[in-house]
Amino acid sequence: MAADGNITKDILYDAVAPDDFESMLDLDRYNNRSSAFDKIISATHDHFWDPLDPKYIDFSAPWDMQSQPLISEDLNVALHTDYVKERLNTPELRAQFVNKSLLYSFSSILHGEQGALNLSASLCHVLLDQGAQEYAANQTREEARHVTAFAKYIKARWGRPIQCSKVLQDLLVDIIGSPEVYKKIIGMQMLVEGLAMGAFATFYQKLNDPLGRQLMQLVMTDEAFHHKFGKIWADRTIPKLSEAEHNIVEDWAAHCFQILLFNLVSPSEQTALYEEFGLDPAKVLEEIQTIATDDVRREDMKESTNIFRVLIKTLLNAGIITDRTRAFYGMYVDMEELKAEGDRMVGDDIAEEGIKYLQKINFKDRIAANVTLAAE
Repeated sequence: MAADGNITKDILYDAVAPDDFESMLDLDRYNNRSSAFDKIISATHDHFWDPLDPKYIDFSAPWDMQSQPLISEDLNVALHTDYVKERLNTPELRAQFVNKSLLYSFSSILHGEQGALNLSASLCHVLLDQGAQEYAANQTREEARHVTAFAKYIKARWGRPIQCSKVLQDLLVDIIGSPEVYKKIIGMQMLVEGLAMGAFATFYQKLNDPLGRQLMQLVMTDEAFHHKFGKIWADRTIPKLSEAEHNIVEDWAAHCFQILLFNLVSPSEQTALYEEFGLDPAKVLEEIQTIATDDVRREDMKESTNIFRVLIKTLLNAGIITDRTRAFYGMYVDMEELKAEGDRMVGDDIAEEGIKYLQKINFKDRIAANVTLAAE
């Protein structure tokens, strides 16, 4: 196959054009279902949950948005500047600022989940293998409940979401509309899903709101499996790539990573928030720039739940990062330290505890003895 095509190295990921339904009716196809995704598909029953059923999660749980910060003030970069601290000089004002700032993060998560839903649905149209197709259909259903859940949480805490940032929107449109399956899998199943696992693990640990923490854990019970789909693709594809094909895959991954690193929920996207609190956006951004250095970014990435550390680990474990791009990622993390950590992903423990919680609800009379996120 040409290096600029789907770069399919395993029959599991054979794909057709989105409008080629006739290929789905091929009689031999019905007898050639792989078993590679069976464990993930079967585990769906273990981690089923319904955002519309309060026995799983109750979105009526209250929170005082006017005086109680959803996360610690220390986690808001603008509140580290003298300019903002001097003007937001009461605990209530700072709590309101922190909470309104978080709306940007949660809105980005909501838009990302909508992107994941559409991308999973698009894979259903193109993947020929029945097992891969069923997995994609499963994920579509799970992403749909994430959209519902985050929309309900945002409605409960803020009323409504805010517009998707241009950078994130452009990346999601590019990934979802791409005819190349490898772009979809690397862009969404590995990078955006990896980003999500890091973000959800961070919020699970640092949110003060019990409802928000519960939401994060429930979503992570699904996302851990979605991440495995990308891992199966990498294990079966990356070792078989030619040098030219690997360069294309590696460059695409670095391109997506760079976009996310420098633009996702950037302070520059929050100028309307600064103005709402009577702050000069230019002054806020100027002071943030003086403290948000590459050294600070590197220090932040030492935390296991740092979303970009999780992304780099995902790409490194998948064999996508080589000496060509290692220095680029090495600017921010210790690559040897990351490699020594092994395959275990941040959030796996949280997800496993969440699955045990769901099993108690879903299977009161037959709780499974073991929980595993392992994929073949």
